Amino acid sequence: MPESPTSNSVQVMATDLQVPWSVVFHGQTALISERDSAKILELSGDGTVREVGIIPSVAAAGEAGLLGLAIRGDDLYVYSTGESDNRIQRYPLTGDAGSFGLGEPETVLDGLPKANWHSGGRIAFGPDGMLYATVGDTYRSDSAQDLDILSGKILRIMPNGQVPVDNPFENSYVYSYGHRNPQGLAWDDQGTLYSAEFGDDAWDELNVIEAGGNYGWPEAEGASNNEEYIDPVQQWAPSEASPSGIAVHGESIWIANLRGERLREVPLDSLGSSTEHLVSEFGRLRAVAPAPDGSLWILTNNTDGNGQPAPQDDQILSFKDSSSNN
Repeated sequence: MPESPTSNSVQVMATDLQVPWSVVFHGQTALISERDSAKILELSGDGTVREVGIIPSVAAAGEAGLLGLAIRGDDLYVYSTGESDNRIQRYPLTGDAGSFGLGEPETVLDGLPKANWHSGGRIAFGPDGMLYATVGDTYRSDSAQDLDILSGKILRIMPNGQVPVDNPFENSYVYSYGHRNPQGLAWDDQGTLYSAEFGDDAWDELNVIEAGGNYGWPEAEGASNNEEYIDPVQQWAPSEASPSGIAVHGESIWIANLRGERLREVPLDSLGSSTEHLVSEFGRLRAVAPAPDGSLWILTNNTDGNGQPAPQDDQILSFKDSSSNN
């Protein structure tokens, strides 16, 4: 795979964060989740970081804790691990930029299977206005093929927590299944949904998600050429990938990689190819998100217990690829 030219520019936007996991934008202000501290932070344009609030009753252990964020209007949707389950809550944002706070939460969906590992945890609103959530197999690989269990799935949920009537399985949140630990969700301008997924010891995956689709885990890891399962459009050895957050930006899918310590760019018109950026420059990369200024913001994850933190880790980086039109 080719590495990018040296035309990329990176600016450090914030430092000294502890396991930042998700970043979303409310207007010009970035809101960030910290997995282990259960804090929601806001980052102003001048680089000031302040605490918005702490999500209560978060049980952080292993890969579990405060995970994905999504914005709808003035509401912040939060995916987190509690004592007995994973849950999605909705918090009204109070105040203004520079003084945001969290109002009283409402539970959107609870009772999601939990474990210290393979919790999934990414949430995002699709172009259809529905909330999508990734749920890992929580170390019960057989559950990924069981439509009566919500682990090992991508879910589609109405913003109020109800089941959409046009979901592929009647009275079920399940949108797709046969997933091991998906953590990436992004849509292109045509409404196509893409997801990145951690494999076991053979292949990590980039998938095009179809309603009702079966992606094979645990019977298949990577391409199986079995008509019962949908094969990935691209796969990588985990040592070069471990993909977490993804974004569609410009004409490409951008994938943040943990073990692979790189930002991977996949052209939308050539889903089987890719270019690598920032290889081993900033360590483990957890999430990537388009920013209002046209750049991509990247969260490092060197303080998550699996990396080697450098001074001032973890960081938020602003990345501009000046070799393209992004």
